[in-house]
Amino acid sequence: MTKCPECDAEIDLDEDEVEEGEILACPECDAELEVTQTHPVHLIVLSDDDDDEDEEEGEEDDEDEDEEEEEEDDAEEDEE
Repeated sequence: MTKCPECDAEIDLDEDEVEEGEILACPECDAELEVTQTHPVHLIVLSDDDDDEDEEEGEEDDEDEDEEEEEEDDAEEDEE
């Protein structure tokens, strides 16, 4: 038995059923938890900042694609 580091809810996990690095969700607060240790089971909350950074990187990629499309359109107009 271990506790959610976010809401302190008891989570019934068997040491033999989880692996280090496994991502779980708390059944009470739905926080994403990572197993950092299996004997005994230790969990950490995955921060939402990681998700935000991924989204920001995705937005930057979209901007680069838009610029490339504009350059291609300009090149086609120059040919005409």
